[in-house]
Amino acid sequence: MLEISIAIILSCCALGAAIAALTGIGPALGEGGAVAKSCEAVGRQPEAKSAVTSTMIIGCALAETTGIYALFVAILLIFVAPGSFVNILMNALGR
Repeated sequence: MLEISIAIILSCCALGAAIAALTGIGPALGEGGAVAKSCEAVGRQPEAKSAVTSTMIIGCALAETTGIYALFVAILLIFVAPGSFVNILMNALGR
């Protein structure tokens, strides 16, 4: 019974890490769209290049934070959470 519980903990942590890693798709799509629109804006008004570029860089940095958070959560779920959850299970069973 204990081995099954540990296997469930490990598989749930792996599934959570996979889902967290897949959330990196959102920032990539958002940043790609922002860069495409800023290139289009610079093409239409070349004199506004500095304002458009600085706004685009700030927007891309904000969009990238969600990807970094997702990476951080995935790393925690892979390396930290399984050991913590197994320790909690062992303490609950009195072993």
